[in-house]
Amino acid sequence: MIIPLKNETETTAIGAKVASCLQGGEVIYLKGELGTGKTTLVRGALNKLGFVGNVKSPTYTIVEPYSIDSHVVYHFDLYRLNDSEELESLGIRDYCDGQSICFFEWPEKGGNLLPNADISLLLSYTEEGRNVELTTISEIGKSILATAF
Repeated sequence: MIIPLKNETETTAIGAKVASCLQGGEVIYLKGELGTGKTTLVRGALNKLGFVGNVKSPTYTIVEPYSIDSHVVYHFDLYRLNDSEELESLGIRDYCDGQSICFFEWPEKGGNLLPNADISLLLSYTEEGRNVELTTISEIGKSILATAF
């Protein structure tokens, strides 16, 4: 499914739609060039889940944790990862425990150490703005997209 995005508001709205279906334990990949709106989309999701505050890209910290009501959400940005093995020392298995919601920007840098995604979102530039292509990878992902869109 490809959805055109004209502005930041539409990007956050997609994040909110996805988040409205999350129960806990989901893994979401966010792919795309720099500046296409990956963190903006995560901001929309976090706001929908009830987080109020600044959502920054965890480019330098690799992971930013959020405790929101009954959810624990981890926002990863693997852009600066030099070696996927760094995820082992980070304790990636502890974060992806089947309970927490995990958003991964630049998942291709995680190699085979990342859990499989339920949904993959590819953000890209177009002449009119941006597009987001949503791909389901699991039955949970199919359920989320069927409910949200």
